[in-house]
Amino acid sequence: MSMAGNLRKVTSLGRAGGLRTVARLARRRPRVDLSHPARSPLGSSVVNCVTYRDGVRTPEGTGLVDAVRRVRKRGDGFVWLGLHEPTNEEFADIAELFDLHPLAVEDAVEAHQRPKLERYGDTLFAVFKTVCYVEHEELTATSEVVNTGEIMVFVGPDFVVTVRHGRHGSLGPLREELESDPEQLAKGPSAVLHAIADHVVDDFLTAIDEVQGDIDQAETAVFAEDGARLDPGRIYQLKRELLELKRAVVPLGRPLEELATRPVRVVAPEIRAYFRDVSDHLLRATEQIAAFDELLNSILQAHLAQVTVAQNEDMRKITAWAAIVAVPTMVCGVYGMNFEHMPELGWRYGYALVIGLITVACAVLYRGFRRNGWL
Repeated sequence: MSMAGNLRKVTSLGRAGGLRTVARLARRRPRVDLSHPARSPLGSSVVNCVTYRDGVRTPEGTGLVDAVRRVRKRGDGFVWLGLHEPTNEEFADIAELFDLHPLAVEDAVEAHQRPKLERYGDTLFAVFKTVCYVEHEELTATSEVVNTGEIMVFVGPDFVVTVRHGRHGSLGPLREELESDPEQLAKGPSAVLHAIADHVVDDFLTAIDEVQGDIDQAETAVFAEDGARLDPGRIYQLKRELLELKRAVVPLGRPLEELATRPVRVVAPEIRAYFRDVSDHLLRATEQIAAFDELLNSILQAHLAQVTVAQNEDMRKITAWAAIVAVPTMVCGVYGMNFEHMPELGWRYGYALVIGLITVACAVLYRGFRRNGWL
């Protein structure tokens, strides 16, 4: 539809109801990757569809079916199809065209999967959790530290289908980076799978470095002079967000190890060495997360110890003042009894003596508590 036609359509919706409808549709559909010039219109789940031959983008073929037909007719090259949160209806024809397994298709559409690697005949299905650090001015008990998404990858002999869920993790820059290295891209669909895995793990390390800054701030706040007044919810929130990061990083270890060590039909042998490098980076990320978890436990224990010490100091002060107040309370209690025969009641200097005794006793107790650090 032309731009003029679109404008007429929006205008015909009406001033109030039409604007609300457009705004609701804009909120419903997350942003798609528009960084690449070859893209589908906004609102479609198809982000990009490109054919590669010998590591170079080929301009031939405007549709997916035509591109696949040309690749399979020549017997070389592959098609890379990128999708963003497709529906079952949108993905049905694609699944039929590439003969994708129904279970893998269901996982790709529904999302919320653990990182994994599955084989269905000549097709490899991989799930990656993407991580994005959320910027915030100050860490609170409700701050979002990391945001997660998913990338599902179908890899076949002559195709790569990527399904992205979430508002981050765009593959547009990655595609352009791969196109700038035709020699690597010429190794086939497995080169794309490696690039995606490397991109995801690099994002893990970036997010971990940012989370380390938040942990350092929490540690500094705990050991400050008023550390006992720190809200422990900040530390618990960091632990919750670290757990979210751990769920994305740790399960990916086994799939990467399998890609790096075991022969897979659609993975070129020379690509396995690259997967070993990605696996090493993932191991570093896993170790850092484990270290952060232990550090947060130590920070939390230190904070609880500080709270206990502060409470003990308050109790000592209360106890010391209670002991001082007990002296006049006891003396006044004795002389407040209604007895007729008390020696000091008829004495001229009895009142002054009692007041002086109370003052001296309280002063001695106060000095003793101050010397011992209770006051």
